[in-house]
Amino acid sequence: MATKPKRSGEYKEVTYSTTHWTQLRALREKAKPIMAALEIAHLQSTIHGSAARGDVKKSSDIDIFIAEVQSSFLVETALEKANVPINTRWIVQATPNYAMKAHLVIDQTTTVTFPLMEMRRVEREFYRFGGEANLAQLKADVRVAGVDKRLMLIEPTLSGHVESSIIGKEESTARLLGVSAQTVLDRAHALTKRDTVGRTGVFIKKELSPSETFELALKKLAEANPAVRRRNKGV
Repeated sequence: MATKPKRSGEYKEVTYSTTHWTQLRALREKAKPIMAALEIAHLQSTIHGSAARGDVKKSSDIDIFIAEVQSSFLVETALEKANVPINTRWIVQATPNYAMKAHLVIDQTTTVTFPLMEMRRVEREFYRFGGEANLAQLKADVRVAGVDKRLMLIEPTLSGHVESSIIGKEESTARLLGVSAQTVLDRAHALTKRDTVGRTGVFIKKELSPSETFELALKKLAEANPAVRRRNKGV
């Protein structure tokens, strides 16, 4: 069942169980060698979402993100050298206005993602909004603040976290997370709309063949789709 945005004023302290801490550590330990392999190739990455914040659930995934446009050959080679398997490869565009991204699916719960075209500021800040942590922070066992899909601000504590609704506190949330107020307002609007009308899917999602590169797939899509072509020409 989809999570729903919470109302303004809600606040709660959450204490993690031993099982919760074990799951969180397992997710982060799984992410470290993948991120280290990318770093060896001078590719800086982060994890984002609950694994960065700490409020993991049984369904939590490992989402590893490279923020800069990269050669897909460089990324895939870095993973292959570290014996990190790539099971499937997808090219995804959430909406016609968003950057197209490469998704390398390692397994059912682990994905490496990077943009194939320059992202707009609000797109890049989406990851900070949800909370993102780099490899050094994972090694130091640092958790970061971020907002979950209920529009609750998760702030780590020694025993777990405190959570509070960002509704009515968009500007202070933006300052805390180091993002623009517009990013917070856009995400709040998107998640509230999703709660009202449900998920509407993505604009483009295409699985690549074994012999196809992301760059070639993007070229073909741009040639066939004017919206992709326009987005590929500029932010």
